[in-house]
Amino acid sequence: MMPPERGYFQLQQAVEVAQAFSRHEVEFMFIGKSGAILLGYPSTTQDVDLFPKKDSKNGERIVQALRELDFEITDEISTNIINGVDFVQLKNGPFDLDLVFAPDGIESYDEAKKRMVMLDGFPIANIRDIISSKKASGREKDLLDLPLLEDFREEFEKKMRGEPKSAVQIAMDKTKDNN
Repeated sequence: MMPPERGYFQLQQAVEVAQAFSRHEVEFMFIGKSGAILLGYPSTTQDVDLFPKKDSKNGERIVQALRELDFEITDEISTNIINGVDFVQLKNGPFDLDLVFAPDGIESYDEAKKRMVMLDGFPIANIRDIISSKKASGREKDLLDLPLLEDFREEFEKKMRGEPKSAVQIAMDKTKDNN
């Protein structure tokens, strides 16, 4: 695994997480700004934000997947993940990763899963859930993003009537139309 530039979310990080979590049958979805970026939102972020299902068996699978990805998982971190502590921040691996077991503004994993989208093999929280979570967090940096995220949501939903497409798929469709 090639270490990406530290400090910025990279597509390769999402690919590695999705593959490892899939191999270990982890129930999760991308959330936060990294989730929005995977939907095509033009921005950057410093970490990968994941919303895993809060369940001890799922937590055990998360620990295995993170170890496979070369995260240093101490006994304390392992216990926090298995117990589904609301927020677990990992800065001791190949990139920064946040596990958010109870994101603000989202009622439950099972409810969010009903609205989740799959794009290019990535399970991603619905853009409306991402926005709700940012609103509910009350953090200044999240609140500053809201107008742009709302504009993106409007455009995304207009373009995605029917089957959602990623930014890559949209660009490929435009190329086909021009040929």
